[in-house]
Amino acid sequence: MAVVSDIWRYPIKAHGVEKLESVTLEAGKTMPWDRTWAVLHEAAQSTGSKWAKCANFSRGAKAPKLMAIHSVFDEDAGVITLSHPDLPDIQFNPDTESSVFLDWVQPLMPKDRARSTDIVRADRGMTDTPFESVSLLSHDSLRSLSNQAGVSLSSRRFRGNIWIKGLDAWEEFNWIGKKVRVGGAVLNVVERIGRCMATHANPDTGARDQDVSSLLEKKWDHKDFGIYAEVIETGDIKSGDAVQVI
Repeated sequence: MAVVSDIWRYPIKAHGVEKLESVTLEAGKTMPWDRTWAVLHEAAQSTGSKWAKCANFSRGAKAPKLMAIHSVFDEDAGVITLSHPDLPDIQFNPDTESSVFLDWVQPLMPKDRARSTDIVRADRGMTDTPFESVSLLSHDSLRSLSNQAGVSLSSRRFRGNIWIKGLDAWEEFNWIGKKVRVGGAVLNVVERIGRCMATHANPDTGARDQDVSSLLEKKWDHKDFGIYAEVIETGDIKSGDAVQVI
């Protein structure tokens, strides 16, 4: 039986990962507090007040050291704690203390990349899709990919929301256009997730050490890993909940 194994959110897009034990998914919305903020750079063609393509934001595909950031978000206080192996921890309110964050993150940014200029909060979660999505990924597919790599690849390379175990490898690709019950929520699966160089970075160190895109393309003739879905029925989910196509 397929079950939820892990739940993750990313309060600041590309800047930190936080594990959850449970969450309530709301119809038509992203996961609560997922990609609520994003980091504009000096070459952005967006103000960040509305959804925009990921190219407008600082991200792991261009700045691999960002992939090693961990986050803890205190929802009541509105304060985020970020940690990185190369930096001291920092606590700040992303709505009011952007300069504190920008000073902290600057050492992680490559010198040949556009400088981060501001933290912005859009009218919705700034996922990589123009619709408000939640991502589903399979540990069984990750095991298949790890076998191709010859090393165990961390799930954190893929920055997914809901990880599932108990499937056949790559079975989730057959869910496109179908409805899936995850715990108490129902999701409509929309499309596969195309992968970029963010997955090449080791999430423990921020150093690029695996060409995941080439591994996928060489073995399976695509660069996809995971699926995007829309929440169509509100419900609670937690680790261990059943996952079933309906």
